[in-house]
Amino acid sequence: MSLKDFLHNRWTGFIFWALLYVLWVIWLGNYWWLLGLIVIFDIFITKKVHWNFWKKRYKEGEKRSAANDWLDDIIFAVVFVTFLNIFFFQAFKIPSSSMESTLYTGDHLFVSKLTYGPKLPQTPLTVPFTHNTIFGKESYSRLITRDYKRLKGFREVQRGDDVVFCFPNGDTVLVKAPADDYYMLSRIVGRETAIKNWGPVKVRPSDKKDHYVKRCVAVAGDRLEVIDGLVYVNGQKQEVYPGIQLTYKVVTSNGRINQKFFEKLGLNTSELFFDPALPGYPAMPLTEEMLSEVRDLDAVQSIEPNLDHEPNVLELFPFTQTGWSRDYYGPIWIPKKGETVEINEATLPLYSRLIKDYEGGDVQQALKEGKYTFRQDYYFMMGDNRHNSLDSRYWGFVPEDHIVGRPFLVWLSTDRSKKFPKNIRWRRFFTIVGN
Repeated sequence: MSLKDFLHNRWTGFIFWALLYVLWVIWLGNYWWLLGLIVIFDIFITKKVHWNFWKKRYKEGEKRSAANDWLDDIIFAVVFVTFLNIFFFQAFKIPSSSMESTLYTGDHLFVSKLTYGPKLPQTPLTVPFTHNTIFGKESYSRLITRDYKRLKGFREVQRGDDVVFCFPNGDTVLVKAPADDYYMLSRIVGRETAIKNWGPVKVRPSDKKDHYVKRCVAVAGDRLEVIDGLVYVNGQKQEVYPGIQLTYKVVTSNGRINQKFFEKLGLNTSELFFDPALPGYPAMPLTEEMLSEVRDLDAVQSIEPNLDHEPNVLELFPFTQTGWSRDYYGPIWIPKKGETVEINEATLPLYSRLIKDYEGGDVQQALKEGKYTFRQDYYFMMGDNRHNSLDSRYWGFVPEDHIVGRPFLVWLSTDRSKKFPKNIRWRRFFTIVGN
């Protein structure tokens, strides 16, 4: 038998796809799916059932239908891409500047689900290629819901990873302001006012919450503290990654700094504000490298970080009189699976939502017993644009079952503040995302 005959032999095709299918079933961990081998056997060997029933079987000499061929290609593409999205990678677009200068607003990413292991859909009936909405309406049905399950990945989330996850506060959204944090608005203006102005509210399943991307700065079991805007974990100052930036008050002597300088520096000019009364820029976001270049400009008279010392009870988690600010935050312990924590009036604001909403526990029972043992790991996420990021400082911990994946490739990047073709960031095409 020639190599060509061997590759086109029906038994060769059956054995190849059967082996791949068995490996997938082992990974899936549900051996009822082995019954699918019957389908594969029929497709390659017996050919008794017309499995792709939408595709016409042509008689010899019969003219082919272009419409039917297109339908077959479309169905194959939908099934194939959906399979890739669930188990391997998913497309994601950066919606805000919270991760600049690591990830930019308008970056289109591929997110690896293999790194931490793909999470099986809990609400599987969804319009293909949508997450939670289509034409302003829900794109999914709750007719079928399943418990949380994650398949084996290459590793767990580590400190310093850029992570895509389901926004914890995204379980309840305001229909007229879906991108805003419902809980924060309710604290600031009152629940009734928030619903009156931006409601009604919509409740989403865990896997249909909006996706966020931040840097994991502390993992389960860590003790985190923010001092002078920088992160300390277990008493050790953490690495200041190249993309991490704070905002600075920059006072100039000759008015505005040349726009081309900012563009060369890589700053998001749409968020820069020049105050002639200063004169200068009240909040210029800069990395350590950018800071050095701006400081060397002859036009710059002074530059100092905008470090916030004022406590913020309404906006900062856990929304009690902690005395914490965005730049002086903690210390705070990150819950770890199997670890027991003391529950009292002082610790209840930190852990009550985790117990009730993420673990299905009884808060009053935990308070009565004075302790609680966590059932899953949690993480603390912060944006690299530290002064322009709504992150764990504002809404708390990220449960392990909310983790989606890790960004690994920027395949397209556009700047919404510019017109085509100047809006295309060519230098970011096919950029590997790393720490």
